[in-house]
Amino acid sequence: MILFSFVPFLWAVSAKADFFQFDSISNASTYYFNYIYCNVWDGECQPNQEDATQQVPSRDLWAGFPQEYVNVVHQWYCSLGQCCDTGDCRITNNMTGLARDLQMKLHGQHLVQSVVLKAIQGFINNPESNKPLTLSFHGWSGTGKNFVARIVADNLYREGVKSECVRLFITPFHFPHARLVDTYKGQLREAIRDMVLRCPQTLFIFDEAEKLHPGLIDAIKPYLDHYDNVDGVSYRRAVFLFLSNIGGATINDVALDFWHSGQNREDIGMEDLEHRLRAETVDSQGGFSQSELMSGHLIDFFVPFLPLEYRHVKLCARDAFASRGLEPDDATLDEVAKAMLYVPKEERLFSAQGCKSIPQRINFFLP
Repeated sequence: MILFSFVPFLWAVSAKADFFQFDSISNASTYYFNYIYCNVWDGECQPNQEDATQQVPSRDLWAGFPQEYVNVVHQWYCSLGQCCDTGDCRITNNMTGLARDLQMKLHGQHLVQSVVLKAIQGFINNPESNKPLTLSFHGWSGTGKNFVARIVADNLYREGVKSECVRLFITPFHFPHARLVDTYKGQLREAIRDMVLRCPQTLFIFDEAEKLHPGLIDAIKPYLDHYDNVDGVSYRRAVFLFLSNIGGATINDVALDFWHSGQNREDIGMEDLEHRLRAETVDSQGGFSQSELMSGHLIDFFVPFLPLEYRHVKLCARDAFASRGLEPDDATLDEVAKAMLYVPKEERLFSAQGCKSIPQRINFFLP
């Protein structure tokens, strides 16, 4: 019945056709038809089609239509769940959710909570940014680098890391052979360009970034630089996250020094760590040190992930149990935390694996 209510609307469009741009009307009409065909009539469709018919029509396309008809179409369209404040339903940019998740789900990382939220929020709120946002995450394995990358994706995109606007590159998996670096360069540039053309806001995550060949980093350097466009394509609405173990020992040394001096770890500031991380990255043996990414100062923030203590491991265990619908008592959480290895040997202060193995370890403590 809902389709019949649009017959007068279509007649009105026909009567006033000379006043409108037919290309715009065609794209909008095709989009709505495709949506009904795919989602209402269950027709065979290609949801990832990369042409104008798959783009959400903006209200500018309806500038020549009578306002009452625009309102009818807009209300109907939103009722189908396809109306989004961002203009692209794949993108959510939920800053409230990002702040909440960083605060509630991430433990022992006050610097990460502050820097990541402010950096992402500032970038999203500034459509005229003069370059992509580039963050480099540093710290021991298990301290939350991948976890935070996932939190960012979950709050910027409706489908999180599964979104077609998000791409994860794992260095040993995607670029395993140094002799094929020239092939990888072309593949990487093409993958980034294609995604930027497909999505108005993109997220690229490079895990184990310290293992990237310097040639690969330099191949994408123009996309991270202060250019209006590269070969006609603007990359200024992209976010690049580099995840690395570089600087883990330095971060731990600073945290240990604070503990020895009786200071709270929460008193550690970016000024205590960021310049050291930058220097250590430059001096490291990986691709970062030899790339123009460092010499060109294109990384906006070096984000330190602090080593996790016993109390943080207990919180991770609590969350792992909660994810299975369980509420363990404090004694059980203590048992899980005590089963972890702690370093240095004398102080036994930091979990050697962070929280990485907690979801698997709680299997031994299930009722």
